[in-house]
Amino acid sequence: MTLRLHDTATRETRDFVPLEAGRAGIYVCGLTVQSEPHVGHVRSAVNFDVLRRWLTASGYDVTFIRNVTDIDDKILAKAEAQGRPWFNIAYLMGRELDRALEAINVLPPTYQPAATGHVPEILELIAQLVARGHAYPAEDGSGDVYFDVRSWPSYGELTRQRIDDMEAAEDADPRGKRDPRDFALWKGWKKALEPETAAWPSAYGPGRPGWHIECSAMAAKYLGPAFDIHGGGVDLRFPHHENELAQSRAAGQAFASYWLHNAWITTAGEKMSKSLGNSLLIPSVLERVRGIELRYYMVAAHYRSHVEFSFEALDDAAKSFRRIESFLDRADVAPGVERSRGHLPDAFVAAMDDDLGTPAAVAVVHDRVREGNRLMDEGASAEEAAHSVRAMLDVLGLDPADPAWPSSGGSADDRLTSAVDSLVAGLLAERAEARAAKDWARADAIRDTIAAAGIDVEDTPDGPTWTLSSGDS
Repeated sequence: MTLRLHDTATRETRDFVPLEAGRAGIYVCGLTVQSEPHVGHVRSAVNFDVLRRWLTASGYDVTFIRNVTDIDDKILAKAEAQGRPWFNIAYLMGRELDRALEAINVLPPTYQPAATGHVPEILELIAQLVARGHAYPAEDGSGDVYFDVRSWPSYGELTRQRIDDMEAAEDADPRGKRDPRDFALWKGWKKALEPETAAWPSAYGPGRPGWHIECSAMAAKYLGPAFDIHGGGVDLRFPHHENELAQSRAAGQAFASYWLHNAWITTAGEKMSKSLGNSLLIPSVLERVRGIELRYYMVAAHYRSHVEFSFEALDDAAKSFRRIESFLDRADVAPGVERSRGHLPDAFVAAMDDDLGTPAAVAVVHDRVREGNRLMDEGASAEEAAHSVRAMLDVLGLDPADPAWPSSGGSADDRLTSAVDSLVAGLLAERAEARAAKDWARADAIRDTIAAAGIDVEDTPDGPTWTLSSGDS
């Protein structure tokens, strides 16, 4: 079966046909590093990390670019409010983002470009658009440069909108625009309002890049004028990706062949965001569950499905993942896995090839866990099932044996949890052996020992799981 992906541009799920055989170029819009990352922020990174891993498992040499926007109106406003340099906020929040993604085992990109490091490429692209008649310097002396949306007949093709139906672009003073929908490519320096460090020299006067032009310039630099996949959150379709597509095509570039967008994580039906005040910062969430459990929670949902976040659902996901871990501990096989498709169950491959159908893929993992537990209950070897489970988890970035996950070098709480988990898993394995031998007295004695330590054991179709007792009498 061939990988099929849902292309936002065509509204169709179609075969993935790379521009170059055996290679795949992916550009994903990263975050504007103006605040600490929350659960909603990192979902996109997890979803496209799974895509990258699946393409790699399918034999592709993947070049994966994920940018950061490190100069922006929001960053400047926050810097002024806090009395700090804007670049200090961008740097520190960029490090927070890197730590958050590392905590949930998102692979580092092939390269992570920042907008401020690519001003020459941005200005070159703007000059091409001006020369082609698709951009113009404002006549109000602001130093702004705008994309002329009416000069590009295909504007609106990604989101299928007519220009006259669009709202005005609120990215600059409209007095310098020919049309209120024209968007800023370059923002002239506002000497009285902005620090001198937030301006770069240009033919139009000192200033800084607009948001949309950054990604077009960086994608072209690292992936060329034509590449395979452009990804990001569904909220970026308009205006960000619509504008990217227009300016890159207007400059003569083919740009992306496929557009993929992940859905939101919502709270109370609304997009999780700082402005709503309902964001859940990653360090806080990781005080409740482990990084691998948070990743499992995200991976278990399809990337195009909106997820209504709740701690109850997160806790249920954590318990579900622990059943998988308990099976692997019980099977006690070496952690080595093969990442190629040939070593994976056909049902798993079919699910992943169907537009990254991770819910069905996770179901295959649990089916194999149940099969392995049944074999061990009957006194047979579950080594093949355990290797299969571990190979599938590796594709999803969820293999507990992956050295990327915290181990003995983690916090004291992490080490304590790991030690308790190991001890309980050993006792549960002994209990399973006793039950397989129909030594019910020994099995009950082991369960009583576990209960006396304040641990509740639940027998499930996927095998036994444990939780700390609530302490209620």
